[in-house]
Amino acid sequence: MLSPRNRELLGLIPAALLVTAGFTAIFIQVQDTSRGSATSLTLNHASSVSLTYGALFLVLCVAGHLVIRFCLPDADPYLFPLGAVLASVGIVMVYRINPTLARQQAQWMVLGLVLFAATILALRRRGVGVLERYRYTIAAVGIGMTVLPRLPVIGEQVNGAYLDIHIGGVSFQPAELGKVAIVIFLASYLRDNRQILVTGGRRVLGLTVPPMKQFGPMLLVWGAAMGTLLLTGELGTSLMFYGAFLALLYVATGRFSFPLIGLVLFALGAWFVAGHVEHVHARVLAWEHPLDPTLFRSGTSYQLGQALFAQADGGLLGTGFDQSLLRLPHGGPSILPVPESDMIYAVITNELGLVGATALLLVYLLFVARGLKTAMLARDSFSKLLATGLSFVVAMQVFVIVGGVTRLIPLTGVTLPFVAYGGSSVVMNFVLLALLLVVSDRVRRPYART
Repeated sequence: MLSPRNRELLGLIPAALLVTAGFTAIFIQVQDTSRGSATSLTLNHASSVSLTYGALFLVLCVAGHLVIRFCLPDADPYLFPLGAVLASVGIVMVYRINPTLARQQAQWMVLGLVLFAATILALRRRGVGVLERYRYTIAAVGIGMTVLPRLPVIGEQVNGAYLDIHIGGVSFQPAELGKVAIVIFLASYLRDNRQILVTGGRRVLGLTVPPMKQFGPMLLVWGAAMGTLLLTGELGTSLMFYGAFLALLYVATGRFSFPLIGLVLFALGAWFVAGHVEHVHARVLAWEHPLDPTLFRSGTSYQLGQALFAQADGGLLGTGFDQSLLRLPHGGPSILPVPESDMIYAVITNELGLVGATALLLVYLLFVARGLKTAMLARDSFSKLLATGLSFVVAMQVFVIVGGVTRLIPLTGVTLPFVAYGGSSVVMNFVLLALLLVVSDRVRRPYART
């Protein structure tokens, strides 16, 4: 039977092969579409470049593997390979869309792995429990990060929403840091108050209402979620934060009435915001009528409508790499706006078909399942809630963006974890992965070594 070290190492090979095969397919397609024009690209050159990219990716993954096995020898052997597979799909698809952005994505991935290693090194001895000491500081940082895009100098409005901040030519989404900070605070708070929430509640109309002293933070988080939505105009960020809170509340208390009350409150807030915030109202209209001629021509539903056409065009097996018509020839207008970020799932479905898109979702499902298994086996309440919250945040992000692109819910600007272009998203997802690995090492460690 293979040891965890060998299982993890072997699990990294498919990710490197995906990078090699993906770049080979892209280069061959470029050569085929460039026949008759001046090009020095040959099949041998394509193969050598693809092998180089695959080898570099494998080296980075092996470096991460060595950090894990030396610092966290008992950590889950599947989490990191699953994250590597997702990252490999992302780097290949972003390169296919825009090679310049792919190089930037690779640089952010290196930074993400550096912070990944730093997080593991910082917490390898004391575990994640040390984060509880700074929960209020972490919460303040998390909430502050979500409103930074509204600051006049560094914030910027894009398509009606405030998501990015720009400092010295570098842009990132502070909400990515905020999501991890909020989960840490909520896990710590609920660890201390879950018993009172359960035993001190009162029955009202068949539902258990917790004491106001402990119920107050729930209202505060709800108000912060709605406030973030009003300030940034972004439904996805609010939904992600609040969804993580409700999931943790249910896991901590085991009372379905608590998240039910939270869902009712969120629905009321979302209904009010959808009717009074122009940007959110436009997103709802586009969701309800994506192919309405007036909305389509005005650009309100153009992005969603084109995404639906792209996914339908992919069929079962897809059109193949580099076959999506993302822009009209000769520098024409964009057919599928923001394909490297918001619409990357539509590009994947178009080029890899329903089979490829389903395979990607299954990898996410396995990643979340391993995270939740870690939570189930955790020996202390904080680690259990933290692993649950981090896993649920990943699941929630996938649901929000995939649900938006497939018109299950209104489209939002949340990134697809590890896959979509975005430096802050890549970096913080590797930090999130590091926290899950730290928890899993304590979970799987024999009692004699604790």
